Amino acid sequence: MKKIMILTISMGFFLGINSLNAQNLGDKALGALGKGVKGFTFSNEEAAAMATAAVAQMDKDNPVAGDKDKYAIRLNKLFGKHKTENGLALNFKVYLVKDVNAFACADGSVRVFSGLMDIMDDNEILAVIGHEIGHVANNDTRDAVKAAYKKEALLDAVSSQSDKVAALTDSQLGKLGNAMIDSKHSRKQESDADLYSYDFMKRNGYNVNAVESAFSILAKMSEGTEASFLDRMMSSHPDAKERAENSRKRAEADGLYKPYVKIVAKAPAKKVVKKKK
Repeated sequence: MKKIMILTISMGFFLGINSLNAQNLGDKALGALGKGVKGFTFSNEEAAAMATAAVAQMDKDNPVAGDKDKYAIRLNKLFGKHKTENGLALNFKVYLVKDVNAFACADGSVRVFSGLMDIMDDNEILAVIGHEIGHVANNDTRDAVKAAYKKEALLDAVSSQSDKVAALTDSQLGKLGNAMIDSKHSRKQESDADLYSYDFMKRNGYNVNAVESAFSILAKMSEGTEASFLDRMMSSHPDAKERAENSRKRAEADGLYKPYVKIVAKAPAKKVVKKKK
């Protein structure tokens, strides 16, 4: 079974570094791309449709938690009531992959990796998803799928001599999905998505201090075994500690700040069966 190999933290809240299907782009290919995308247009509807197709292929290529899986049950309990956000219909699934990752796409698809759910509590996961949805609301993911299509589809000569969006094969959709996840957001885009996450938590009555806590987890990871990967992050991205500090300052300004206490999951109580006399 194929699987997206995101080595570290992803687009938006986290930053993906590599993927199984990643390919090096030669100078000739890049030259062809420059000619092919001249005058190329891509509507918002086409971006959403292309994202839907790419995510459907990623769902096939990765182990998806079933409805009765503990991860799926937990995510549905957390985010099931958020069927729409900012006018966009959302759909959620969990990839049973140990990598720490989550992403959202232009069509409203949100995918959370089980590795992320293992190290974050419910509020922190809400903060992560809120951030990812922020990228969608701010059109960052729409622009990402456009860039990914131009990079992966046109370089494969799918429509390099056309100004129309062409249909893609399963292999090309897989590469498109990887390119979408690997998209690098600017410092401003990341900061705007951080703000969206905070506002999302506040607007829905969640603990806003979980935003700082989630970034603090990322900062600690950068000091541990994942440091070599995180060192590859683009210099334009805000430092995780800085982002945590900014989240704390927002909570202080709103009079909502207090040290975050992680939610500890409780084991279900055992039923006591009384013996018959």
